[in-house]
Amino acid sequence: MKVRLLSIGKDRSGLFEPAVQEYARRLGHYTRFELVELAEASGKKLKPGDAKAAEAEAILARRKPQDWLVALDERGSLIDSVELGRYVGKAQTGSRDLLFVIGGDEGLDESVRAAAHMTLSLSKMTLPHRLARVVLVEQLYRAFTILKGEPYHK
Repeated sequence: MKVRLLSIGKDRSGLFEPAVQEYARRLGHYTRFELVELAEASGKKLKPGDAKAAEAEAILARRKPQDWLVALDERGSLIDSVELGRYVGKAQTGSRDLLFVIGGDEGLDESVRAAAHMTLSLSKMTLPHRLARVVLVEQLYRAFTILKGEPYHK
């Protein structure tokens, strides 16, 4: 099983990247993990709203047939860590890879949400996209420790 996180833009602040890298390292004990940062389309000279469509095209071009695409969106399902662990376990037993997607400043285009196997919300609160990456990668690490029955979850 492979877990990929596609995220629009880079952490220019330097605040969140060390935490993402730490949890990515920990995830390496359980699965192959890859963080893919795609360029923001908003910096290009596009009409309002066209950035989301351009980013969606780049995101969907990276999807593979064996991927379960999980779109992170504020309108998605709120689940707990144990439920995320079950979802990851179901993907493992089904020989599926997981492709998590975090959109850019304008969010995800409807085409990405429509293509998703699941749409997930990390919180009812609005989170900065870079912080959402930290939360997601930590929760993925937690999900794998739950599946293995390890004490981190407690």
